[in-house]
Amino acid sequence: MEAFWQWIVQPRNAGTVALLLFFFGFMGVVIYVYTGKARKQRLESYKWIPLEDDEPRDDGVRSDERQGR
Repeated sequence: MEAFWQWIVQPRNAGTVALLLFFFGFMGVVIYVYTGKARKQRLESYKWIPLEDDEPRDDGVRSDERQGR
């Protein structure tokens, strides 16, 4: 087992191991997000949030006007 850890911490091998860990981690997130019909529909509905207009609040002032923007 010690030889395995010595092999991993060598700079030329550590990059490959890190790449594989990040790749499989990313693929795990993608699979989690796009499996399950309800989750997929909910996340797809979020894609238009940045383009929607701000709704006026009860007092008629938008939230960005309160912050002085």
